[in-house]
Parts: sequence; structure tokens; C-alpha cells
Amino acid sequence: MTHTNRVGIITGGAMGNGKGIAECLAKEGVKIAVFDVSDKIEMTITEFREKGYEATGYHVDIRDHKQIQVAVDDIINKWNKIDILVNNAGVMACRPFLEADDANRDFHIDVNLKGTWNVTQAVIPNMLKNKFGRIVSVASVTGAHVSDGADTAYALTKAGIIGFGKSIAMEYIREGITSNVVCPGYCRTPMVMQEAMEQYPDNPEEFFRQLAQSLPIKRLGQPEDIGGLIAYLTSDEASFITAQDIVIDGGCISPETGMECFED
Repeated sequence: MTHTNRVGIITGGAMGNGKGIAECLAKEGVKIAVFDVSDKIEMTITEFREKGYEATGYHVDIRDHKQIQVAVDDIINKWNKIDILVNNAGVMACRPFLEADDANRDFHIDVNLKGTWNVTQAVIPNMLKNKFGRIVSVASVTGAHVSDGADTAYALTKAGIIGFGKSIAMEYIREGITSNVVCPGYCRTPMVMQEAMEQYPDNPEEFFRQLAQSLPIKRLGQPEDIGGLIAYLTSDEASFITAQDIVIDGGCISPETGMECFED
């Protein structure tokens, strides 16, 4: 994959899928700028630098236009451009629909939808100037493809990201900018660990075991699985791929009946 002298922003890149995505891009030689609200960002950037990656971190709340713009301006001053944007930052605080108040609904909308909008709007002017850009937004299989109960606010926003990504793709298709959406299934991330702790506080690994057994591939995704796909979508070789939402879930949503028919 070709990422010659590329500069990329990864939101929510301090841990979980975001960290895996950032590291996959860094291994390809991309200069990495991580946006995150977590204090773990310093540890992640230190780890990346110790591995020889060119990386920097910014404490950014993607709901805040000013924080975003300050960071974007600093990246351009430091590295002259922004080639890649991965809108990975997101939240999940599931509630049954009738128990979900306005604050819970708006928390998802403000981070997952408005945050993705805000960072993209801050970055595209530089991409237009350079006639090159690769935007990948991370949605989920939840929303547009599947959903469980109590996922309403999360599903609403993740489905919205797909529409956003496709619209951006078509608006800038002749400007050298591609926009795609990646829809992961269950991955072993801090967000899923929180769910495991809620359901199996004494033995969260049992949650992961049962969840893995419910998937056709019999394992959860890893951040590096998502990162590998995004490394390709942001490469020069992926210039003909745009306006797509790509499911990466180990076959989770594909079975027709749920019955297995594998031979030993």
C-alpha cells in the first residue's frame, strides 16, 4: 500500500479501534495526529514514538469547533498538509428507549454525528487546496444493518454516519477526495469491555467467550483488523473506491438461518 509522505488525523485514537487504526497507518509511514479527550493519549503517543513512528497528540473534544481548529492549524503548520482523516471517535451509552432522556440522546448525536461533521468540515479545506484527501468514517453494523434493543440513540447516529460519508463522497468526488464508511462488528475494545463488565462483573471473559461463540468466525475482531482495512482505503491504490459502506464483522450479519452446516 502506498502512503507516500502522507499526514493523517485519527479521532478517538488513544485506545481501542482508534489506536489500532493509528498504528496500522503509522506502520505504513503515515505521520499520525491523534485527537482524543482521554488522558491516555500521552501514553499512546509515547508508545508510538518509542516504536519509531512520527506521531503527535491533541486533547480535542470533537464537539468543540475551536479546539478542533486549533489542532488542525497546528498540524498544517507542523507538517504542511492533511491527507487522511479517520473519523473514529464515538460513544455508546445504551438505554431502553423510554428510559433514554434528551441528554442521553443528545450525547450520542453531539459526539457521533456532530463531532464527525465538525472535524470533517475543519479538514476538507486543506484537502481541497491540495486536491487530495482520504476520509474514512467509522460507523457500525448497528444502525443501518442490524440492531438490538436499547441501541436506539447509538443506532440512529451510526446509521447517520453512513449517509454523511456517502454525501461527502459525492460532493467532492471530482476534487481528489474519497470518502468511505467502515462498519465494524464486535471488536475487543474498551467500549466492549465496559459492556462485559456490566453483564459479567465477576468474569468479563465469559462475556467475550460467549460472544465469540455466537459469531460465525468464532472470534471477536481486533483493532488491527479494522486498521488494516482503513490503511487500504486511505492508500493511493484505493483511489477508485468512494461512497461505500463496508462491513467488517467476521460474517456476523450474513447467516440466513443461524444454523451451521460446516463439515468437520
